[in-house]
Amino acid sequence: MSKLGIGIVGVGEMGQRHAENLRRLVPEARLVAIADRDSRRAGKVAAELEIEHAYHDLEALLERKDIQAVVIATPDKFHTDAVRAAATAGKDIFCEKPLGLTLASGRAALEAVERSGVRMQMGFMRRYDPAHVLARQQVLGGEIGDPIIFKAIGRDKDMPPIAAYQSRINGMLFYTNSIHDFDSARWLMNDEVSEVHSLTTVNTHPELAQYDDVVASLVNLRFQKGAIGNVESYAQCLYGYDVRTEIVGSKGSILLGTIRNHSATLFRSNGGTYQLADHFLARFREAYLAQLVDFVHNILNDQPLRVTGEDGLRALEIAVAAEESHRRGVSCTVDATQVMAPHFD
Repeated sequence: MSKLGIGIVGVGEMGQRHAENLRRLVPEARLVAIADRDSRRAGKVAAELEIEHAYHDLEALLERKDIQAVVIATPDKFHTDAVRAAATAGKDIFCEKPLGLTLASGRAALEAVERSGVRMQMGFMRRYDPAHVLARQQVLGGEIGDPIIFKAIGRDKDMPPIAAYQSRINGMLFYTNSIHDFDSARWLMNDEVSEVHSLTTVNTHPELAQYDDVVASLVNLRFQKGAIGNVESYAQCLYGYDVRTEIVGSKGSILLGTIRNHSATLFRSNGGTYQLADHFLARFREAYLAQLVDFVHNILNDQPLRVTGEDGLRALEIAVAAEESHRRGVSCTVDATQVMAPHFD
């Protein structure tokens, strides 16, 4: 069997899961090397997965001729530079979201990919989640008529430690959390978002304001074909990992997602209980694997990629507009983040 030689840059929580999947569960992949600025972490992960090569930086990994593709799972701030370096080295790319933290950086990444003639897939794993896939099919099949309203909830159980905010190596809530819902919105509604208006708060964690971040946000959406929507993101709900979506149409609606970890419910004399999902890696375990299986297969067989760099840029445009609206307190267009007059209708 032909195998795709892969290197991973960044083996924090997300990168380590990708490494584990590629090493153990993707038959068409051969994990050749990993790279991480934390040399001790790189060595530890390499030893655990029995990977011979571990590097301190991406440049050393990219020099290897037996690596044809690179998985980028670094902190957000470094995605653009990693994409450009991998593209220049002639490696195909799987990049975690976001594509960048500004429109300029996102466009620069895409230009590098196009100029080098390599291929890139974005890590929007919800497109591989069976419930999301079914919802998309039902919308396209007209099962709920014309889509009218999109609603999304994305709540993490625990927020990152304060050091993660102090380092400023990741984007604010719109880029780390909401961007998955921004991608889902355009994909599930089969339409582009044209305008956003953000409401945010640091109510429970006012210290986040000094790091230009928020603890929760509501982003209202307007779509090009006239539909409307709302995306709620919350960094610390405490009770579990809660991702739910609804698409309301002219003939019905689709609800997807659950906070239950499994379907078993316990009943006792003092009431009933069920176990909640508590982490994104648990909730989307199968989707994270499926996206890598698909990426590797399509690269090996020269087939179209399902989630493209263009998808990454479209979601980034919504995130940038949401941030602009947050800072200015008015609605912003998505294409150029131009300030618009507030809507009162």
